[in-house]
Amino acid sequence: MASLANGLQKIIKKTMAKYSKKAEKKIEKVMHEMKEGKLKSGRSGKKVKSRKQAIAIGISEAREAGYKVPKKKAAKKTAKKRSSSKS
Repeated sequence: MASLANGLQKIIKKTMAKYSKKAEKKIEKVMHEMKEGKLKSGRSGKKVKSRKQAIAIGISEAREAGYKVPKKKAAKKTAKKRSSSKS
């Protein structure tokens, strides 16, 4: 019985979408704007040329609209520099 439930959980995890359909549409719309040359970055107002940046803007907008989008990953902390002692 336990193996059946475990197998069912694996199937559910594989079939569950990470992004909602509305979030996908939002990202698609933003990509279309970028291809037309109408997408501008938030602060500087410069035209977005990078595909990755356009996708990031689309995901951000979808998140603000409340659509199902994976959580933001926390920024990685940089490793502390080891001070070498000279003696």
